[in-house]
Amino acid sequence: MSNNIRSWKNGIKDGIPIALGYFAVSFTFGIVAKKAGMTPFQAVFMSAANLTSAGQFGALALIGTSATYLEMALTQLVINLRYCLMSCSLSQKIEAGSGFPHRFLVAFGVTDEIFGVSVCKEGKLNPFYNYGLMSVSIPSWMLGTFCGVVSGGILPTRIISALSVALYGMFIAVIVPPAKGNKLLAGIILSSMLLSLLFAQLPILSQISQGFKIIILTVLIAGIAALLFPVKEVADER
Repeated sequence: MSNNIRSWKNGIKDGIPIALGYFAVSFTFGIVAKKAGMTPFQAVFMSAANLTSAGQFGALALIGTSATYLEMALTQLVINLRYCLMSCSLSQKIEAGSGFPHRFLVAFGVTDEIFGVSVCKEGKLNPFYNYGLMSVSIPSWMLGTFCGVVSGGILPTRIISALSVALYGMFIAVIVPPAKGNKLLAGIILSSMLLSLLFAQLPILSQISQGFKIIILTVLIAGIAALLFPVKEVADER
């Protein structure tokens, strides 16, 4: 029991930087959710159930275009498919004695940042460490969403428009650092931007709904990149 409590406290400590970042991003999500017509309860519930910035922002874009349930389901599947791989990776790292309930809860709380911190933890992973990460990061994500929705109904329109730019700043912060040291990744990012522009401007392609555009572009670009530039595995030297 004492080991679980210690692991939980360590998770809380390591999760504080994640929580601070989540508050800023989810605040922007709350503002966008307010502009999309969602109530504070709906937006916070969405954040509590999803825990995915890309998926939630993508969902709001589809809601704004009155997309079908099928489009939304497929889009979320494509956007969040990476979490399946992350969960499989963590399942190999979790302590052997951890039962299904622990694995289920850890899988629910898998995000890019939580996975990154968890997978870098030395040795086997105690589920209570992940519970610590989740204990601060998830409430912060929900609180930021709530504050964003409430602020969206109070702050002046000019300030709301200025804060909405933070979303694009978040995306730039995600893609620029890894692309600076990787010409291949930079080329893939530029290609995806060009293809997105073509899908938006060409008469035939522009008729495709927003949801299926995201699905087609994601699968097409990722598939071509994986086929032409596979990641080479380095054999372990022993």
